[in-house]
Amino acid sequence: MSCGWVTSPNIPTGEGWLYLSSVLDACSRRLVGWSLAGHMRTELVADALEAAVGQRGGRRRIRGVVFHGDHGSQYTSDDYRKLCRRFGIIQSMGTVGDSYDNAMAESFWASLKRELVDWSHFATHAEARAAVFDWINWYNHERLHTSLQMQSPHDFEQTLKGQPLAA
Repeated sequence: MSCGWVTSPNIPTGEGWLYLSSVLDACSRRLVGWSLAGHMRTELVADALEAAVGQRGGRRRIRGVVFHGDHGSQYTSDDYRKLCRRFGIIQSMGTVGDSYDNAMAESFWASLKRELVDWSHFATHAEARAAVFDWINWYNHERLHTSLQMQSPHDFEQTLKGQPLAA
């Protein structure tokens, strides 16, 4: 994880809103951690960060990573700051109300909404979770990005590691 952005769009369901918090790698555009819940409390964003740390090999592998988020109360809470310190993550926050500051994350969310959420109706949280999970898997492993030389985030990371791509 070279650098992360976290934002939390809301997903409407027949059971009420479902919130998605995620950690996006700025180098590969890969979604490395996420969490879904019916609330926007600190636990939601903490779960996404912990998933990203696990995905990237644990505390020793991510020490010194810069993590960029917004000024939401979840990211400025004492609990979240302590979690970042525990992992050795350097917190970064942009200016309030500046959508360009977090353009990569905003672009990611626009894709999720345009490609999945806007044309779907989810009756339940479980149905939305399954669809979002499938979309994230597709996004990470199959969706091509012009900024990644027309590779998926997964394939781009394999190229960076010098490993052959799986067929």
